[in-house]
Amino acid sequence: MANVLFVCLHNAGRSQISRALCSQAGDGRHRADSSGTQPADQVHPEVVEVMGEIGIDLSGQVPKELTTEQAQWADVIVTMGCGDACPYIPGKRYIDWDLQDPKGQEIDQVRTTRDEIRIRIADLVADLDADATGAGH
Repeated sequence: MANVLFVCLHNAGRSQISRALCSQAGDGRHRADSSGTQPADQVHPEVVEVMGEIGIDLSGQVPKELTTEQAQWADVIVTMGCGDACPYIPGKRYIDWDLQDPKGQEIDQVRTTRDEIRIRIADLVADLDADATGAGH
C-alpha cells in the first residue's frame, strides 16, 4: 500500500480532484490525501460541480495547509503548481503535474482538467499496483 499526497497552491481544485479520484481508483489498495501551501477557504464551486457530475461529492471538503508531517507520511508526493513552497523530503518519490488551476475557469475547461487528472491517476495507480506486486520498475 502506498501513501500518496497531492499538493497544489490552494488545495481547492487540482489536489482535491486528484485525492478523490485516487481514493476511488485505488479502491483501498492505496491511501490518498491532499493539501495546499496557501489553502483557500473552500473547494472551488466549479470543482464541486464537475466532481458531482461523476458521483463524487467534494462539497464537505475543507482545504488544509501542507504540513511536514503529511509530507513525511507520503511515499509519493504529486505537486501541481506549488513550486518552491513544497517541502523536499529526502527519499520520497516526487511527481510534478503541469495542470491548469481550475479556479475561475469555464465549466468545460474544469471538466477537461478533471478528465486529464483521471487519466494521470489511472496511470499512477497502475504504477503503484505494479510496484506493490514487484512487477514495477
